[in-house]
Amino acid sequence: MMKPTILLVATSRWIPTARLAMALAQAGCIVDAVCSVEHPLEKISAMRKTYRYHGLFALRSIESAVRSIKPDLIVPGDDLATSHLHQLYRECKAGQIRELIERSLGSPASFPVVYARASFIDLARKAQVRAPRTEIISTLSQLRSWIAHSGFPTVLKANGTSGGDGVSVVRTFEEAELAFQRLQAPPSLLRAAKRAMVDQDKTLIWPAALRRRFIVNAQEYVPGREATSAVACWQGKILASLHFEVLQKRDAAGPSSVLRLIKNADMSFAAETMVRELRLSGLHGFDFMLEKPSGNAHLIEINPRATQVGHLTLGPGHDLPAAIHAALTGEAIHTTPKLTENDTIALFPQEWTRDPGSAFLQSGYHDVPWDEPELLRACASKRKEQLAFNLQQFPSQDLSPVRLPRVQ
Repeated sequence: MMKPTILLVATSRWIPTARLAMALAQAGCIVDAVCSVEHPLEKISAMRKTYRYHGLFALRSIESAVRSIKPDLIVPGDDLATSHLHQLYRECKAGQIRELIERSLGSPASFPVVYARASFIDLARKAQVRAPRTEIISTLSQLRSWIAHSGFPTVLKANGTSGGDGVSVVRTFEEAELAFQRLQAPPSLLRAAKRAMVDQDKTLIWPAALRRRFIVNAQEYVPGREATSAVACWQGKILASLHFEVLQKRDAAGPSSVLRLIKNADMSFAAETMVRELRLSGLHGFDFMLEKPSGNAHLIEINPRATQVGHLTLGPGHDLPAAIHAALTGEAIHTTPKLTENDTIALFPQEWTRDPGSAFLQSGYHDVPWDEPELLRACASKRKEQLAFNLQQFPSQDLSPVRLPRVQ
């Protein structure tokens, strides 16, 4: 059988999307992409062709690439990309494109649920998945009533946000009211511009321009450790999965940078149940809290897209790219060699960017793509830009020099 073709859609210049493209190519797929100019995807040898993503004409960009490539599957690399695909499904009159999006993401009945935090958690709880109570909060009066019932601390989350952005843990009435007003308000144009220029994340551009207010949810606080799962699934069934405990994060509200591979029955049950309930296909992620002291896993949200660990190939049952290849070809899953026997994974460049002197870079498996020198140079260049920006904002800060990690 001919190699299946996968179209990656990337609206943000996230390096994990390039890592996923490399892994999909290694698994036997042809990989094309719709992405912005100077995306890390353009730096890797695994890419066949890239098509330009234009933020002002996003749906047209994606539809044009789909018509040209005729891919077997579309994989969104970030939340805005998923949102674009949902919108394209609603607006496109071409049956073939709608069928492709449904084939790639799963049942269209899931589309409104995966971005509605309260609806998603309500579905999980009805399916007997352990998850904290979550409700939409529209007014300060509702917020006060929630706190009177649930107490402090409590978690406030805005719909349509990701990576820790739009989440606030509050411990007083004053904190709660200020956080609610901040999370509900449209992002400022300055903040949206900073995210677009420094982080290459255009997620906030349209909400800022349209002055779109966010829906805010209150969620019961679960004390414990963060954990995350990534799955490859097909028509409501999980084909491969990865479950991790988070050991280190970029910052308190940011994405993880060091993880430990674990086995957890609660996480497996929750992921399998929600994939089945939503009839999902493709690559998805789930976030959890591992409660202290019981260790019970509480499902707190879904990531309806490929996550930053999706490229890690960690043996039978834990190779997401190989599982996707098998689903598209009808062949058995041919797992690629296991990356490491070390359960601790220091993500590159996430942990190196956070702290070049981190002990995890030595004690864990440092996931550096040594066979892609252009990508490494792009990582170093991006870190220089971040350091320059930080130096302008915090001139007295002690900033580490830019240097690539040493070979282990």
